[in-house]
Amino acid sequence: MLCQINLMMMIVSSDKYYYDKKSADRVINFIEKFITHVKGELSNTPINLKKWQKDDIIRPLFGIKRKDNGYRRYRTCYVEIPRKNSKSTMGAAIALYLLLADSEKGAEIYSVAGDREQAHIIFDIAKSMVIQNKKLTENSELFQYVIKKKGALNYYKVISAEAKTKHGFNAHGVIFDELHVQPNRELWDVMTTAQGARTQPLTIAFTTAGYDKDSICYELHEYARKVKDGIIKDDTFLPVIYSADPDDNIYSVRTWKKANPGLGTIIKEDYLRQQINRIKNEPSFESTFRRLHLNQWVGTAETWIDDITWMKGALPLNIEEGSLCYAGLDLASTRDITAFVMIFPEDDNIRVLPYFFIPEDSISARSQKENIHYDQWIRDGYMIATPGNVTDYDFIRKKIKELSVQYKIAVIGYDRWNSSQLVIMLQDEGFNMSAFGQGYASMSAPSKELERMAVKGKIKHAGNPVLRWMNSNVQIESDAAGNIKISKKRSREKVDGMVALVMALGEWMTDIIPMKSIFEDENYDIPVI
Repeated sequence: MLCQINLMMMIVSSDKYYYDKKSADRVINFIEKFITHVKGELSNTPINLKKWQKDDIIRPLFGIKRKDNGYRRYRTCYVEIPRKNSKSTMGAAIALYLLLADSEKGAEIYSVAGDREQAHIIFDIAKSMVIQNKKLTENSELFQYVIKKKGALNYYKVISAEAKTKHGFNAHGVIFDELHVQPNRELWDVMTTAQGARTQPLTIAFTTAGYDKDSICYELHEYARKVKDGIIKDDTFLPVIYSADPDDNIYSVRTWKKANPGLGTIIKEDYLRQQINRIKNEPSFESTFRRLHLNQWVGTAETWIDDITWMKGALPLNIEEGSLCYAGLDLASTRDITAFVMIFPEDDNIRVLPYFFIPEDSISARSQKENIHYDQWIRDGYMIATPGNVTDYDFIRKKIKELSVQYKIAVIGYDRWNSSQLVIMLQDEGFNMSAFGQGYASMSAPSKELERMAVKGKIKHAGNPVLRWMNSNVQIESDAAGNIKISKKRSREKVDGMVALVMALGEWMTDIIPMKSIFEDENYDIPVI
């Protein structure tokens, strides 16, 4: 955790800056006298700023001033802090101070975020704060997207990256919310260059750590880190970063406290304990926990089901003829692997029967080049060679039709963006073909269910070596909401069988499982889709 008060004292003693206690206290007093909580058990009660909020953010921002002109030293403040530590409340309170009490004529204040819904969060909190206080209400005019100061040209407005026009601003204050979800750097550049006519403008970015290291947020994160460490000298930039170190024990309360300055007051220890417990049944959630609650930057690609966990399901299948199944079909390009995976629900378990097809003429060369035992898998019956040097869809169609005689195939899910003549042929022969999206909305829920069941040893696959190999190759991607999906682009090698398995599981979940039974485990989170 960055201790900002020590930094402040060093700067105050320099020849260029001084500390104006009266100005800093004015902001603190405004917030604690007029601003109230708007949500939860503290709703409509006065805000009592915590020591870290005062010392790390308010006092440096509003108290450290330049000796040559008396203006505030800092123009930009980057606050990187985990979820549930009152980022939105602090942002709304500061926005109202800049609007109503900062003595700036014609002040333009903006709440900014990656999309409209996110942009409204801090603005709507600020509006509720005004409504709850008689004095603020008397001095404000409230509109849907704007708060105005009565008797002045000051206004506070909400905009997002989706706004049609982002130019023509003359910003005195800009509050960026969750900078890590900004789709590009355009809005940041527009808003931070819209302050040239102001004497002491302020841009504050409140964000949790992200996962996209090619983003404007990570660029700011690295800039803030280098300013903090003295690698970059920027007297106008205030870095405030709370995070755990990479080697810290994520199960330790001490680590939680290190990353969450509000632990025990703003954020409850029981909440973080509930979140950490999810990792037991959902290992991939560890990356999300690290990012959202320990403020550690993680890559977009995350490892998934480890081999020890996967091999819990290496048990005989014993599938009877006529059994009901759900299938996933991951179609190959003309020279690659096609995967057809059937799942057979049985009590609390899922039995998995996969079939893999590869063009015969490419087997020898691929085995040598890729050092993968395709030839051995074919000899052992785990993979099927199709005639020729390209994928033989007619051969695969006949095999699926043969399997439909042996088993009752309820539905076949397939990638709607990678369909082929094979899908049309199967539909013509009476198969129930279901286009299955490959985005988070479709893939996240069955992926999490597969992971949860694999952890409990409920995915039975008889140790199929091809599927085992493909599972070992899987890298997943997650979005800001914690949804996951298999990333073919980032996975080390082929993952077609695992993608087909997820689609088959998704069709099963959609068709027959009551919602209660899917999500009855208290540690299983219903995904945001």
